[in-house]
Amino acid sequence: MVAGSAAAPGELELVRAFVNTLDVESGEDELATPAALAEWLVAHGVLEAKAYARRVDLERALAVREALRSLLVANNGGRADTDAAAVLDAAARTARLALRFRPDGAAALEPEAGGAPGALGRLLAVVAASMATGTWGRLKACQAESCRWAFYDHARNRSRTWCSMAVCGNRTKARAYRARRAS
Repeated sequence: MVAGSAAAPGELELVRAFVNTLDVESGEDELATPAALAEWLVAHGVLEAKAYARRVDLERALAVREALRSLLVANNGGRADTDAAAVLDAAARTARLALRFRPDGAAALEPEAGGAPGALGRLLAVVAASMATGTWGRLKACQAESCRWAFYDHARNRSRTWCSMAVCGNRTKARAYRARRAS
């Protein structure tokens, strides 16, 4: 985990944690197997305790994670992968996300599918809700290509670009300084 990665508000923290199951710099992946995926989803309360995940579920989850990371790069001034939206659309269809009204009259997206597809649908419902409330744009991926750690930008002016100024920000500024000195 990268220093300076403050938690996102409410359920959006679940999305930040999901994206950060891969440490791009070290290559460590918390979701290396279908069993690890199921364990993570159960531990984070989006999958029922005795559920399991299959290889196809793992492949879909990894694709969703990287599509979400791509959107977070775009939230930080980068360019989203052109296929990210299609990956997320396919996962939403597989989860059978549907608009549901609660007894108090509030509306929410909820997956009709069970298992791992439904758990991914719950994550996508959180993304949709955060887009509607305006918190989504503050969830970003670090601009350092070797990092891409997801962080929530708590800065008043929404200006954070790195997960940690002490780590990635410092590396970037040092590289820029060396480049200026060399020329």
